[in-house]
Amino acid sequence: MRLPLERDPQHPFDPPAGLRGLPPMTRLELADGHLGWLATTHEAARTVLADPRFSARQDLRRAAVRATMPPGATPPPGFFVAMDPPAHTRYRRLLTGRFTVRRMRLLEPRIERIAADHLDAMAAAGPPADLVPAYALPIPSLVICELLGVPYADHDFFQDRSTRIALPDRDAQGAMADLAAYLADLVGRKRKEPGDDLLSELTGELTDEELTNVALILLVAGHETTANMIALGVFALLHEGLAYEEGAEEELLRWLSVVHLGAPARAALEDVEVAGVTVRKGETVALSLPAINRDPAMFEDPEALRLDRAQARRHLAFGHGVHQCLGQQLARIEMRIGYRALFARFPDLRLAVPATEVPLRTDAAVYGVASLPVTWVTGSPAG
Repeated sequence: MRLPLERDPQHPFDPPAGLRGLPPMTRLELADGHLGWLATTHEAARTVLADPRFSARQDLRRAAVRATMPPGATPPPGFFVAMDPPAHTRYRRLLTGRFTVRRMRLLEPRIERIAADHLDAMAAAGPPADLVPAYALPIPSLVICELLGVPYADHDFFQDRSTRIALPDRDAQGAMADLAAYLADLVGRKRKEPGDDLLSELTGELTDEELTNVALILLVAGHETTANMIALGVFALLHEGLAYEEGAEEELLRWLSVVHLGAPARAALEDVEVAGVTVRKGETVALSLPAINRDPAMFEDPEALRLDRAQARRHLAFGHGVHQCLGQQLARIEMRIGYRALFARFPDLRLAVPATEVPLRTDAAVYGVASLPVTWVTGSPAG
């Protein structure tokens, strides 16, 4: 089988119907025609992500839908998400201390200010508004640009290139090259004139090439997924008629599972038994997070959106094992502040178009909405 992608427009938050009822491991035809496996249960996914006999190396694994790098390409220095230990470990250790819960919480006042400023602008302009460019995208974009020391004046450039990387039928490799060239120049400037930012801190630890690729990963990952989670999460709450409550972001991460095109994926370094099947050396295992995060063996009544679900944090939206998302604490804070501030300012927020007219990014690497038209009553006490 090919990875099921088609969703029911009447149920935009449900995984593709073709993912239902599959065994834990299913034979999968990959993008290049090779056969691999699709993992669809929580237990199988954790096994694959935690077992060192499975590799994250870009030159070993194959894409389920499409590749953003040439087949067999060796990851360049610093592109740590496509490396295994010990190479991966070196970069991870350098970065982990800079993304701790404590350090990320120090950013909360600034994130709250960014959210408030954009809500002020929405209120001043009046309804309706497209929540994606007006609010969901600027929050993580501004934060990651400030964290890395990237001028926010260049955020349109970054958003365009990030979109080209994530969407099909675009020049993904060209977009990556554009971003890398810009960041290489920025790294050179940071080395000459360091500032109070992450890139400047790392100039003494990494070569220019390494730092450029680390920055590329953090910049793209640091805003694309969170921006889509903010917008799609708001759409889900409005669609389901639910009021935001503190901590709801964990259940939204589980229920929405925006990383949906067979990622993450791993390649077997030797024959490995997983959930009763033998994955042969060299074969790729792709993970379906939309199915995994609705596994009834892990989550009671998994199809329901329960904002107070006690076990929601068992989701694998941020991965598992040594490659678990480095910026997950920052993403959680951005989502929490983003949802809370929006619904506090506009408690009567609602869709400005029928739900079936909201354009979905079903073919993008990160699922979400291309736009989200919303409206509210002007002159309300909160606005």
